[in-house]
Amino acid sequence: MNSRIPEPENNLQQEPSKSQRKRDLDELKQLGRELLTFSDDALRQLQLPETLLEALRTAQKIKAHGAQKRQLQYIGKLLREVDDTPIREAIEARDSQHATHTRGFHQLEELRDKLMAEGDAALGEAMAVFPLADRQHLRKLVRQACNEHEQKQPPRASRQLFRYLRELQEAPDY
Repeated sequence: MNSRIPEPENNLQQEPSKSQRKRDLDELKQLGRELLTFSDDALRQLQLPETLLEALRTAQKIKAHGAQKRQLQYIGKLLREVDDTPIREAIEARDSQHATHTRGFHQLEELRDKLMAEGDAALGEAMAVFPLADRQHLRKLVRQACNEHEQKQPPRASRQLFRYLRELQEAPDY
């Protein structure tokens, strides 16, 4: 006799494996960890449910490692109920803004260092980048920074030069 046990029909959608569920929960906990770095105003702008907002505020206050870990578990559980697309977009936008800010900061540092190294020769490049800059004030700051550097004094004028360049960069006309 050839008897076969009938196979269950696979018409139903398969449940994710336990490992997959754990990976998904870990991803949501990481998302919650990222949300902890947001300010209260930024969290409110995301229009999160009130229970999630309260859980995040509580987690920000907790200092004990074990308690924070349990709170993140809870936040991960709450995040399962929420569409995480806007949250991910907000995190990505913040990270992109931070990277842009850092890149601009490094460019200003490089320009300042070039001005100090080359003096008036690099002034044309600085004026090309910042056409509204006061040329004489810029030259004065560069000379003071170079003198300080040669005399091995604290970099007060170098910092003033950097501040002036940053003000030019943040000006609305830039």
